[in-house]
Amino acid sequence: MSIKQELKQIILEKSYEQREVTLASGRKSNFYFDGKQTALHAQGGLLVGKAFWAEIKNFPGPIDGVGGLTLGADPIATATSIAAALDGQAVHAFIIRKEPKGHGTGQWLEGRKNLPAGSRVVIVEDVTTTGGSSMLAVQRAEEEGLVVLGIVTLVDREEGARENIEAQGQVLRSVFTRSEIVG
Repeated sequence: MSIKQELKQIILEKSYEQREVTLASGRKSNFYFDGKQTALHAQGGLLVGKAFWAEIKNFPGPIDGVGGLTLGADPIATATSIAAALDGQAVHAFIIRKEPKGHGTGQWLEGRKNLPAGSRVVIVEDVTTTGGSSMLAVQRAEEEGLVVLGIVTLVDREEGARENIEAQGQVLRSVFTRSEIVG
């Protein structure tokens, strides 16, 4: 079984639910993908890292870092960084806080010492709907002096994220689209 086939099975078992929910975008939906459940699963996390690294290698190199908004991006960034290291590449993980640290340096970005200004990074997400969270992560990363090459998501819900992100000059790649997972 391929990485994507096995990962799809774990997503269906651990991350996909048919129920009424309110999404981060504020929209209502009758289905939900909780990508963290897959990314925090032992085998799921390994496969997520490998699948994201395969997508990220399609961006023009070099690639210095991967990260995004806490909490959805945290396990993905770590797994991807490890997958890259296993492939002989030093791609550091970083985390963007939802609000600046309340003490000490007051920073927005964790992992900063590994990524000096000008570092080339890719934003990672567990699920995209409209792309708003992804573009907030892009904005915060750029404010920190990082060069954002694009965005990779585990699941694109196919509800406008790609169009919104591309309209703002960024690239969105997805490991899966909703229709690839549930038809």
